[in-house]
Amino acid sequence: MNVHDLPTPSLILDANHVETNLSKMAQALPGAALRPHVKAHKCTELAKRQAAAGHQNFTCATIREMEVMAEAGLGHDLLLANEVLDTSRLGALDARVTVAIDSQETLDAAVNGGVREVMIDVNVGLPRCGCKPEDAGALANAARKAGLSVRGVMGYEGHIVGIADREERERRCEESMVLLLDAHRQTGGEVISAGGTGTYDCNRWATEIQAGSYVLMDTAYRELGHPFVQALWLWLRVISVSEKYAVADGGLKCLGMDHGNPTLAEGKVWFCSDEHLTFAPEGKVRVGDHVRVTPAHIDPSLAYHERIFVVEGETVVDEWPIDMRGW
Repeated sequence: MNVHDLPTPSLILDANHVETNLSKMAQALPGAALRPHVKAHKCTELAKRQAAAGHQNFTCATIREMEVMAEAGLGHDLLLANEVLDTSRLGALDARVTVAIDSQETLDAAVNGGVREVMIDVNVGLPRCGCKPEDAGALANAARKAGLSVRGVMGYEGHIVGIADREERERRCEESMVLLLDAHRQTGGEVISAGGTGTYDCNRWATEIQAGSYVLMDTAYRELGHPFVQALWLWLRVISVSEKYAVADGGLKCLGMDHGNPTLAEGKVWFCSDEHLTFAPEGKVRVGDHVRVTPAHIDPSLAYHERIFVVEGETVVDEWPIDMRGW
C-alpha cells in the first residue's frame, strides 16, 4: 500500500527515523541507564524495538500499560511511576513490578495488592505527585517495616525539561537533583530514577533516565536542539479551500494540543477545532491534497489513535496497534 492510499486522519511512522532515534539513544544511555517511558507511544511493537536496542527496563504510567507490557513478554523490570490506590491487578503479573509511593495510603495499597517492591516518589519542584524530600526516609522505613523492598527514589523534573535555554535547564536540573539526592541519602536503595527527553543529556545525577518522547519526537522537544529526528506525523487531507485558508480533516480529537498548535510544512496553522485543522497554505492547495502535520506533543496525540502505519519512503510496510490505550 502507498501512503496516499491510507485513510485520513492516520498516524504515520517513519521506520528509518525510528531506528535512527533508537541507535542515538542507545549510544548516549546504554542498557539500564535508560528506562524508556512507554506512555509516550503506548505501543508494544515499539517497546520491543527499544528492548532490542538494549533498553529492557521500562517505565509505565497506567496499570493497563503494566499489564500489556507483561503480556507481551516485556516484564523484565517494570516501574509504575505513578501513585495508584488499587494494585490488585499488579501483584499477580508475570513481571518484576515496582510501584511509586508517596504516602502511607499508597504504601498500604502496594501491600494490599501484593506488590513487593517500591520506589519513593519525591517532589523535586513539579507540583504533581511526590512526598517532601525530608519525608522520604520515614516513608522508606515504613515500607520496609511492612515487608516491602525499597529500590530507591524517583523524582521528575518535568517543570524543567522544556526550558529552551540549555544553561538554565542544566542549572535548574541540578537544583532538583540536589533535592532527590538528599532524599536518597535517607532512603537508601540502588536506584535514583529521574529525567525525561528534555534532560536526558544533562542529568548527571540519576542512575536511570525515564525518557520516552525521544523515539518519535514532537515539535516541543525538537526546539531544544536534541539529535533525535521527527519520526511520526499525522496524515490529513484538505477538505475545503477558501481564498486565504484551507481546512484539513483532523483536529482536537486526534492531536494533543496542550503544547500548542501542530505544525505543517505546507503552511501555518491558524487553529484546530474538533475535526478540522485550519491553516494558511504557502502555495496553492486543492481539495483532496494530503498534508503532513507534526504534533506539538506526542504522548496525548498517540492516545487518540488505535494504530500506527509504518512506512519506508511512501510504502506502507506494517501496521502497529496502539495496544496500551486506556486504563
